[in-house]
Amino acid sequence: MDLSPVPITPENDPNSRFSQQPVPVVYVQGTHYEMGRQIGQHRSTAIHAMLATYRRHFEADGERLRIRSWREATLHARKYLPFAEESVPQYVAELQGMADGAEIDFNDLLVLNCMEALTEDALHRGCTSLAAAPEVTADGKLLVGHNEDWLPDDFETVYLVHARPASEPAYLAITYGGLLPNIGFNECGIAQCCDSVYPNDARIGVPRIFVSRAVLAARTPAAAIRAALNRRRAAGYNHLIVHASGEMYNVEASAEDFEVIYGGEGILAHTNNYVTRHMRAFERNSEELIASRVRYNRTFRLLRSHAGKLDLTSIQSILADHVNFPQSTCNHVEINDRPLDRQQTIASLIMDLAENTLHVAWGTPCRATYHSYRLEV
Repeated sequence: MDLSPVPITPENDPNSRFSQQPVPVVYVQGTHYEMGRQIGQHRSTAIHAMLATYRRHFEADGERLRIRSWREATLHARKYLPFAEESVPQYVAELQGMADGAEIDFNDLLVLNCMEALTEDALHRGCTSLAAAPEVTADGKLLVGHNEDWLPDDFETVYLVHARPASEPAYLAITYGGLLPNIGFNECGIAQCCDSVYPNDARIGVPRIFVSRAVLAARTPAAAIRAALNRRRAAGYNHLIVHASGEMYNVEASAEDFEVIYGGEGILAHTNNYVTRHMRAFERNSEELIASRVRYNRTFRLLRSHAGKLDLTSIQSILADHVNFPQSTCNHVEINDRPLDRQQTIASLIMDLAENTLHVAWGTPCRATYHSYRLEV
């Protein structure tokens, strides 16, 4: 598969110095609080770096973010806390542990994990997810791919969490800075990728990151879908939920409604716009999501055209595609953009559920090397 000929330079790939390096891994186990504390201790520098970054953004561009000070952000974030404490107290404890381990105020970490809600989705970021069932892959494996597109500021804070909770399935997931992990898979064969969507019915409730964190604890596909549809959710993601049996679902959620897309043809993809007619009625600022539609259609076309031949190499090529560069599936920085408009693929990953393996490239997959990590249970 040929990639579009695009000159990659330090300007549109400023973090290329990391491209051959493996992503750091934090190994944790125990109660949720204990696991959070271990993450906080091991990734304290990354957590403090993310906190400093978003403090700067609020100071420099608070009007656009709709929050005019960090204190105001903290006050707003506290409104979401009771809903999380009632619905998913174990992950509130996990976040408290991270704060204690990193020696920062819990409220600061809460702001980071409520960022999308607090800013009313002012940051329209990317992300592309895909899945290929055994019947369409070359070797009969189930493969799940994801490009995580976000602010380049957070690039250096990316890491993996290999977790063995005391009361939930072990999991392997990627995250960055002070965010709860939510993209990965667990020992029960449940995998999840998350793509931001922009619903018009957002409300105060359980923050999206807490909701998606709960999916990693699911033991069955139905339990995973139910977790994604927490009745008190503040808004919603698209959750690409896959089971090792080959079952695949896109769960498009807003705060008060949802639609489920079944991967009955053996392939699924999603980006940042609602796909189903029903959920399009909930989409805010659709005109700002044209690039997302291009990525969605392009990804689906490539998956269809390679059905029966899909393997690790071809999935890597799809994730490295440059059609519509720089806002392509492999997303690159537009250096002339304002800081909050800049985005890039900060990590690319492919899950092989048959092998309990996560292949991760740190940065844009057109240049970065994939390194392999195994979930040990």
